[in-house]
Amino acid sequence: MQKLLVKNLTLNSVTLLISIYFSLVLNLPFLQKTYADLAKLDNFNWAYLFSLPLFLTCIFVLFFSLLPKQYIYKIVVSLFIILSATFCYAIKCYGIIFDYGMVENMLETSTSEAFTYLNPSSIFYVVLLTLLPLFLLSKMSKKNQSFKISIMERLKLITVALVIIFIIAASLYSSYASVNRNNRELAKYIVPFPTLISSYKYVKQNYFYEPSVFKILDAEPKLAAFNNEDKNVIVMIVGETARAKNFSLNGYEKATNEYTAKLNIQSFQNMYSCGTATAVSVPCMFSLLTKPEFNKQLAASQQNLLDIAKLADVDVLWIDNNEGCKGVCKRVQTIDIDKNKTNPLCDGDYCFDEILLPQLEQKVTNLTHQTTLIVLHLMGSHGPTYYRRYPDKFATFLPDCQQSDIQNCSSEQLINTYDNTIHYSDYVIAEVLKTLDKLVKTTESTENNRINADMLYVSDHGESLGEHGLYLHGFPYSIAPSEQTHIPMLFWSNNHINKIKGHCAQANSQKTFSHDNIFHTMLGLLNIETTSYQAEMDIFNLCVS
Repeated sequence: MQKLLVKNLTLNSVTLLISIYFSLVLNLPFLQKTYADLAKLDNFNWAYLFSLPLFLTCIFVLFFSLLPKQYIYKIVVSLFIILSATFCYAIKCYGIIFDYGMVENMLETSTSEAFTYLNPSSIFYVVLLTLLPLFLLSKMSKKNQSFKISIMERLKLITVALVIIFIIAASLYSSYASVNRNNRELAKYIVPFPTLISSYKYVKQNYFYEPSVFKILDAEPKLAAFNNEDKNVIVMIVGETARAKNFSLNGYEKATNEYTAKLNIQSFQNMYSCGTATAVSVPCMFSLLTKPEFNKQLAASQQNLLDIAKLADVDVLWIDNNEGCKGVCKRVQTIDIDKNKTNPLCDGDYCFDEILLPQLEQKVTNLTHQTTLIVLHLMGSHGPTYYRRYPDKFATFLPDCQQSDIQNCSSEQLINTYDNTIHYSDYVIAEVLKTLDKLVKTTESTENNRINADMLYVSDHGESLGEHGLYLHGFPYSIAPSEQTHIPMLFWSNNHINKIKGHCAQANSQKTFSHDNIFHTMLGLLNIETTSYQAEMDIFNLCVS
């Protein structure tokens, strides 16, 4: 073997060796997942299991054999090796599946967020996986064969690969068809083809499609008539990566909701997200479209909740401390928090969520409309660098995990770190409520011109923290664990006009709701009359009914 490696290798030899490496090493997580799932069955075909690596090898042989020779071949195969090694690391260590949703999530990730995944563990793993195949590629003979001989040599390898594929297909077709039919998600673990196909689909749908005509859902929404001159302030807090399981308001053993528990707040314990990533969940919760019919391009080409509120003469403001509103706020006033290091709450890449409070204070003390909607987009519990989401003084649960390669922390450290992010978010929410409560109390002594306030907090999606070997989020919704879809929702009201909301929240707190209800519930809180409103989807209208 040593003698073989120091000599120049023919194109066919490199293709075959690298194809075997792709099959047995870079796709080891796929093979392990397949074998583990099939081993649970009472009856399975051992021949299928043994043939799978050979079948994969032949697929890679066919693909690489079709590439032009020399520099194009080397460039494409090198990129495949590096990308596949990265995907292999993510699948093996985090359990991530690189389907369309994950590709969308990756391509819409900021540079600062992407760099949080770089750590000594990931770099070492990826470099280790790429060394051997890149070395084999470097040993490919530079001697130019005639075009005829080159084609003939490739045809021999292609023919052998096709014959093997035909034999496997003819003898084991029923097994392959059955596994594919009953375990469709398994194919998404193969690297790198499903990811490349998803990337192609994403680019095509987002950059090479004819923009749809913008759809007006309601041209004349309006605020319901009031019998007094009270002003109304509704603060909607969009959480990040918070899961209901870790909220003490929902029964969690740690006091993660130490601050809001004292403020007469109501938790909805059976709330579920529209997606498992921000790129889907945020546009979905502000859209009239429900989860089964949601399409990002379709949602972007029609009015959303903020558009309708603004058209109804609501003063709408989006304040963002995350990575943007995913297109939801592009037609309303927006403040993006400056992450400059000169602010003690910022490190140049991220800011602690307390930085939203001065902006909120400034807005609520200068109300210009009868109804004001303020959306606060938190950084919340965004991973994998959970330890960067809270100040040192909020490191309540110890020991914590002060690193981004979270799979190398103990379960106790990881969960403690995540719980610290929830605890800190709870503090920020409590400070928002204190600001609103102070605002309301300044006008309580007057019969007119009082201020009413409501707050609705809802997370975009949840997070996996090592359960079943899975980490982070963004899994296909059909197989995503509940940790990624079961989210918290909190409600607080000091509204003099509609005091039934607080009682309604308590009465419905155990019922099952989802992001599908947010659009209509917010229209109800804002008291907007519009043809888009569906009373049966409004959580608080259930009490009125």
